[in-house]
Amino acid sequence: MHEPIIRLRGITKSFKSGDIVTEVLHGIDIDIYQGEFIAIIGSSGSGKSTLMNIIGCLDQPTSGEYHFIGKDISTFSHDELATLRREAFGFIFQSYNLIHSLSASENVEVPSVYAGVSRDERRVRATELLASLGLEHRVDYRPSQLSGGQQQRVSIARALMNGGDIILADEPTGALDSKSGQEVLALLKKLSDEGHTVILITHDKEIAQNAKRVIEIKDGLIIKDTKALAPEIKKPLSQPVDKKSLKSEIVESLRSATKSLRMNIYRTILTLLGIVIGVASVIVMLAIGDGAKYAVLDRIGSMGTNILIIRPGMANSRGFSDIATLVFSDVEAINELDNVIAASPESKQSVTVRYGYNDTSTMINTVTYNYPKIRQWEVRDGVFFSEEDELSYAKVAVIGQSVVDELFKEKDPIGEFILIKNIPYQVVGVMSKKGASAFGEDEDDVIFLPYTSGSLQITGLTYLRNITVALKDTTHLQKSEDAIRELLLQRHNGVEDFRVRNMASLIEDMVQTQDTMTILLGSIAAISLLVGGIGIMNIMLVSVTERTKEIGIRMATGARARNIMQQFLIEAVVVSGIGGAIGVVIGLGVTYVVEYLGTPIYYSLFPVVLAFGFSFVTGLIFGYLPAKKAAALNPVIALTSE
Repeated sequence: MHEPIIRLRGITKSFKSGDIVTEVLHGIDIDIYQGEFIAIIGSSGSGKSTLMNIIGCLDQPTSGEYHFIGKDISTFSHDELATLRREAFGFIFQSYNLIHSLSASENVEVPSVYAGVSRDERRVRATELLASLGLEHRVDYRPSQLSGGQQQRVSIARALMNGGDIILADEPTGALDSKSGQEVLALLKKLSDEGHTVILITHDKEIAQNAKRVIEIKDGLIIKDTKALAPEIKKPLSQPVDKKSLKSEIVESLRSATKSLRMNIYRTILTLLGIVIGVASVIVMLAIGDGAKYAVLDRIGSMGTNILIIRPGMANSRGFSDIATLVFSDVEAINELDNVIAASPESKQSVTVRYGYNDTSTMINTVTYNYPKIRQWEVRDGVFFSEEDELSYAKVAVIGQSVVDELFKEKDPIGEFILIKNIPYQVVGVMSKKGASAFGEDEDDVIFLPYTSGSLQITGLTYLRNITVALKDTTHLQKSEDAIRELLLQRHNGVEDFRVRNMASLIEDMVQTQDTMTILLGSIAAISLLVGGIGIMNIMLVSVTERTKEIGIRMATGARARNIMQQFLIEAVVVSGIGGAIGVVIGLGVTYVVEYLGTPIYYSLFPVVLAFGFSFVTGLIFGYLPAKKAAALNPVIALTSE
């Protein structure tokens, strides 16, 4: 006599609920030979289904030995047990246990998905099996479109998909009418005749009589076993082989995840919404923050990066000071230094200016003739006042565009006289439009007067508010700054009652401030993305709960823990990936609209990559816990859930 394919010795099974331990099986000894048709019969609660779960490697015994083709099952890992279920066993359940989101053909294909079989090959095999069971016209029907008998035949086809050397049928006729039940029993007999080992679990003695061997179990003990001679081997038993194909697994998990998301389209859309808002917010906020930063830097840069500003006041003081420490002779001395293009005083004062019946409040700035060269600010119409105008205390003025708009409207201002503190000044030039300063001031709302006549007749100041210096070569900026400081110290008797600032340090301060604001804006937006990630985790946890039975079916048909984890993890990543892509499109669209409305925007790849990458990582992180929970489910418990 040949060796049994399944040998059970002293198998017990206990379940613990709190402090109460219930022993269901009390030392089961069974030898099952290849090709046998066995019926395990017993009343409800006798332990027959528990025994079937142990035989099918869905559950493990509390104690005892289980050998499959001479191998001790207790030494198998979870993945090896999954491989054994997939390659050696085929399950037929009373409630069919079909996945409702899949068609008949796709349900049949499930075991071969985890065996690494190609999609085309799976489809052909599933179609052939369904056709052999009379379902050739129901291949693309979903379970809800099939009768009970047809669903059971689909489950039989699924059991045979990978060969089904051992068929485990748990009350396969329990939910069927008598005619359909007889058809299923006839199919099981046919499979037995073809060499499959069939183990039928039933409580009906009449159904059990269809088997060639009947094992009766009561209260967890075998009370009867009509042993027969081991049948002749009609087909060799296939050896379980673990066909690992990570690429194939990921592709199938991706396909399954996409199908599942489509089945719950409204919930998927709501889940996407959190990611979409988060990604779009990050892109918009960073674009606005960077836009504001570069707009400020452009304005500062337009003032010239070769500019030094000298102001009165002690070295460590801040803000403006009106103390009389800088005088015009300091400007003349600085103009003599190497690497200096020119130096000019600047003394500003707010005044009311009149032309005819129009008046406006504007800013007077008394400067020297070389001011346009220092600030790189061109005259649009007319000329800037000359050195001769300064020396002769000429009452001439050069006005900004905003002053033109307020006083002269459409009239040409060149040659006209304006009243400043009731003193007439002739307009000799109009400056080109400058726009707002780095601090938001209108730079065109200004009137430039020669320092000589302006300080004498308008401002009345004998000291300077600040000195502006333009340098030839910025590579020697620090050297020039030190030279100016040394010169002024000598002129001020060694007292450092002035401050020298260069535009580079001002730009650095502004960059730090704007970067802080950008980070703040980005952080606020990232909170939206975080909330979206929590939403993904919540929905995925709900999905795991709702699809517990599906997980059990997939495990029973050979899915490893990593297959289940991959599927749910990929679902989370797909949701976050799609949401991220939509968020990028919406974010770029919103930034375009914001820019169109006049807000400065800076487009760069970094915020897009950051937002999309963060959404992807969010899906990965927040999808891990639900995926891990799904992979850790017990197949038996999962199958019995509703």
